[in-house]
Amino acid sequence: MTAAGHVGRAVSDPVGLIVDLVTAVERRLEPGQVRAAVTGVAGGRAKSRRLAAALAERPAVLADGRSPAPRAVGDLLIALRKAGARTVSPPCCAGCGKPLRTLQRRGQDWYCSVCGPQPEPCAACGNVRRIASRDRAGRPRCARCPDADRDPIAVVQHLVLALDTGAGPEVIAAAARRSAPRPSHQQKLAWVLEADPDLLTGQGHRAPIPAVLRLIDLLDAASITGIVRPSCPRCHRQVRLAKPLDGQRVCRTCIARSRIEECIRCGARREPATRDDQGRPLCPNCLVTDPANLELCLNCGRPRPVGTRTPDGPLCPSCPALPLLTCSICGAKQPCGISRATGLPWCPACQRRPAACSRCGRLAAIASGTLTRPLCADCTAPAAWRTCTTCSDPGYPHPGQCARCLLSQRLGDLLGPPAASRRLGLGTLRENLAATAHPGTAMRWLAKPAVAAVLSDLAAGRRALTHQALDELPASAPLAHLRQVLVATGALAERDEHMARLERFLAGLLASRPDPGQRKVLHHYTNWHLVRRLRRRNNGKHTTVQQFDAIRQRAQAAIAFLDWLGTRDLTLDTCQQADLDRWLADESATYRRPAGHFIRWAHASKLTTVRVAAVRWNGPTQPLDDQHRWDIARRLLHDDGIKPEDRLAGLFLLLYAQGPAAVSRMTTGHIQLGSCEVHLCLGQAPIVLPEPVASLARTVIANRKGHATIGALNPSGWLFPGGQPGRPISATQLTVRLTNLGIRPNQARSTALFQLAAEIPAAILARTLGIHTDVAVTWQRLSAGDWGTYAADVSRRTSTTREFRS
Repeated sequence: MTAAGHVGRAVSDPVGLIVDLVTAVERRLEPGQVRAAVTGVAGGRAKSRRLAAALAERPAVLADGRSPAPRAVGDLLIALRKAGARTVSPPCCAGCGKPLRTLQRRGQDWYCSVCGPQPEPCAACGNVRRIASRDRAGRPRCARCPDADRDPIAVVQHLVLALDTGAGPEVIAAAARRSAPRPSHQQKLAWVLEADPDLLTGQGHRAPIPAVLRLIDLLDAASITGIVRPSCPRCHRQVRLAKPLDGQRVCRTCIARSRIEECIRCGARREPATRDDQGRPLCPNCLVTDPANLELCLNCGRPRPVGTRTPDGPLCPSCPALPLLTCSICGAKQPCGISRATGLPWCPACQRRPAACSRCGRLAAIASGTLTRPLCADCTAPAAWRTCTTCSDPGYPHPGQCARCLLSQRLGDLLGPPAASRRLGLGTLRENLAATAHPGTAMRWLAKPAVAAVLSDLAAGRRALTHQALDELPASAPLAHLRQVLVATGALAERDEHMARLERFLAGLLASRPDPGQRKVLHHYTNWHLVRRLRRRNNGKHTTVQQFDAIRQRAQAAIAFLDWLGTRDLTLDTCQQADLDRWLADESATYRRPAGHFIRWAHASKLTTVRVAAVRWNGPTQPLDDQHRWDIARRLLHDDGIKPEDRLAGLFLLLYAQGPAAVSRMTTGHIQLGSCEVHLCLGQAPIVLPEPVASLARTVIANRKGHATIGALNPSGWLFPGGQPGRPISATQLTVRLTNLGIRPNQARSTALFQLAAEIPAAILARTLGIHTDVAVTWQRLSAGDWGTYAADVSRRTSTTREFRS
């Protein structure tokens, strides 16, 4: 394999590459033994990739054992030698060349215990010797001149007893030894506390070593008075302090805020999770969704982000831990997934076990059968139904559908007889589940505890089939999906879920406020101002998740401001402009920008005399790249390798300035298909779609299908169906898909609006794109499009035409 091929495989299959490189050198070990050694050393995905890249760059290290090389390479050589390797060389000392069983490292070089330590002049005796320790000033000391005149544990005891004379010396000593297990660490701890005893009484954020913070936590847990846990010097919260920043130890949240950068892929401003090969930042979401980081899930078999790692392999976030079942192939009782081909349980070992098919003789992965008579995927169907009592009945009309038979049995266990299901309003749900195209998916969905328990209670009459009854259950993603399935199948009436969720959130928020005065103000602000205005604006339309998030943020901002006032013995009525200015300048204050809306409302309602000016939008802040916009548009127009729905959504954004939220909620009614032309209805004036956009729209409408497999048998009215039946794709998911195509939605929409506003009058732009006239006028002014005389020009052209005709 070429070096370029090694580099690519180091990312996609690092463990396999390492095994191949080792087995090419070492013939005494089986591939399974090599894989076990590699897995024990490589650990997680990132470390295994670094190890694979290092071996791919210089595979000769396996034979000569010479550094420079990463520490993981040396550990792998030692592990292989312990496993019985003879051709693979042990790591060799960079100084004397001696083979090593353990190694010390200096940079990328390995050394033995003789060559590794560097001698230095001792600060006490002046002799050049190996360094055994360092004194409190950081100067080297040899083994004959230690800087340990007193017992460090006794020093710590003396300092703590000065704060609490009733504290037990044994408790203090145990806490000191747990916080600093090594004698050298205990000595450093004693020196630090002697130099600054205030570290124990609230100034722990100045601690130069983390052992001080561990000691404070242990002493505080032992209820020793006088010990004060430190607060974060930036946000002033009393939480665990993680790392030093600008000479002070701060919490993990403040560390993350100090590291915020713009992700090179999605543009989100977050703490980078990693960096690409050019050193550019990548956010956590782009890291886990990168195709190179997806792995095959043990349960569903799809390439997905890893949610849980088990000893048998990875599980995606959608799949629960594997249940303990009897494997249908090997017969062993162990954690098993459900086979998509048969609907029967099979263990991870059988999923990866190749064998010669007992029917066609082809060497392939086992799909069904037994270990003695394995069957490949092509030969699975005839053998699968023979063990099913329902399918083996000569009168059964559909033999070979074992998965459906198991699904029917499961439905019978949960919902009872079909007649009872129809009587309770669950008949359509049962029919949809029984007729789903993926019975294995339905079986896994019914196996979820939240789904199975709720359906069983509904069928038994222990819970009423109403939204109010479901609202009493703890909120969870499976319950939300079940609710939407019940709505899609007609068992439940449709309702505005985000509005109901918002009402529950606000009710809980108000109930948690102990002050009746604050509760009254917040009730007026949230329910009579925010929610009422939202209902009036939607005018019967369902609330979007963006609207829910906006109101939740403003409600939390109002509480944050009121809490800040309360800590300073202030109220809205007694707050002065100087207090408001101090709050705006306080780095520890949260929600400062969204709280401005609450302050302006309170000022308008004559609840306070202070006010904060609204931040007026003066145009896009990101650079507008029209050339990049057209390059991406040309690719979407002509690249047939991209999914049609992604191409159409991207073109709506790039050509017609429709944001992800608007595109995700488009219905088939927005597209009017004619015999010759295709019209896009965004506003009052339909737009004629040019080719090939028109053909793309016809293709998407004809083949639209979301990821929902349960309760979604009827064609969806949404142009871009989502993962829940009867729901469109979420704006967040659509944004991720567009970002993967190289589109930054906010920047691309601003660029499109800027260019369109420079070429089209504001009135026509508003009627065509379905935006407000004020918005169109604002964009026209920003783009310097001079359409002020457009109406007069049209009037003059009309008058000239009439005079000519007369």
